[in-house]
Amino acid sequence: MKLLVVGAGLFGATVARERACKGDKVDVIEKRDHLAGNAYTEEIEGIQVHRYGAHIFHTSNKAVWKYVNQFAEFNRFTNEVIANYQGEIYNLPFNMNTFNKMWGVITPAEAASKIAEQRLAMSGKQPQNLEEQAISLVGTDIYNKLIKAYTAKQWGRDPKDLPAFIIRRLPVRLTFDNNYFDDLYQGIPIGGYTQIVEKMLDQPNITVQLNTDFLQNKAEYLKRYDQIVYTGMIDEFFDYQLGTLEYRSLRFETELLNMANFQGNAVVNYTDAETPFTRIIEHKHFEFGKSNPGKTVITREYPVNWSRGDEPYYPVNNSENNHLFKKYREFASINMPQVAFGGRLGLYRYYNMDQVLAAALQFLDGDFFAS
Repeated sequence: MKLLVVGAGLFGATVARERACKGDKVDVIEKRDHLAGNAYTEEIEGIQVHRYGAHIFHTSNKAVWKYVNQFAEFNRFTNEVIANYQGEIYNLPFNMNTFNKMWGVITPAEAASKIAEQRLAMSGKQPQNLEEQAISLVGTDIYNKLIKAYTAKQWGRDPKDLPAFIIRRLPVRLTFDNNYFDDLYQGIPIGGYTQIVEKMLDQPNITVQLNTDFLQNKAEYLKRYDQIVYTGMIDEFFDYQLGTLEYRSLRFETELLNMANFQGNAVVNYTDAETPFTRIIEHKHFEFGKSNPGKTVITREYPVNWSRGDEPYYPVNNSENNHLFKKYREFASINMPQVAFGGRLGLYRYYNMDQVLAAALQFLDGDFFAS
């Protein structure tokens, strides 16, 4: 089988590796000048920098954890996010440290009582939008300080104009546990993420070409290969024939600073409306600050509206977009059966890294690659 994989992120690299290990000839092309997609890390002054935002690997899927550990040794990093609201510091997710700072409560019973009191603002009402859903879950104070403006910046819309299902569940812990994730396994690969994809693609049956845009020679590629796995935008693949799916984009400002420690934490979210960015990442803290003692690298992350030609970072999974995506999938199965779509963009899902790997491994077990 002659297989083309379009995109050298985690999904594409996993498919390419596993098919090559089974004897297929696999060509991988990547539009960017590097491997690993949005998980790409690069070394700056001895610090592993996450170029496209913070990536913390976390999963409860033992098989996925075992799989990824073939390619890198992971440290024991725990994601403990700090929220900065106009200079006030809170812990995320919402836990007893958050509630103590917010209201001065000491015991879980006091916190639960305060939350119940605040939720009365939605008493008897069925939430119709994100704002009402959030208040019905955690009350007005936490919503106004830690959710409202951050959500508006992230999505580019007032929370009243966002559907309730986006925030159906919020983590509320009546403990002092600051770990953002509940997963069994969590960490950062020592030496960064790029090495994982490099090792995946280091197979004699795989060739890799960077700076290569599939869509510029689409017709030729479709003739040349038996099967194609495409990890880009499904609507762009079909030249937006059925309409344009909605995405959000991001802009990053990265600085090298001549100091040992800028903010004391890997991730600090800015939840007020006045701050234009959503968070600052200080990359050396992913390594417990053990790298360069005299310098640090920070990245400010700005959500921006997406339009055609911009880099899409995550889909907007409201009912209209999901319906349009379903139409594209049906259209693809009829008109382009030799092409399979995968990854966050190809499947139009807001996947975490472990979910990307799980989806790729599940995809490999499907009928598309049946021998």
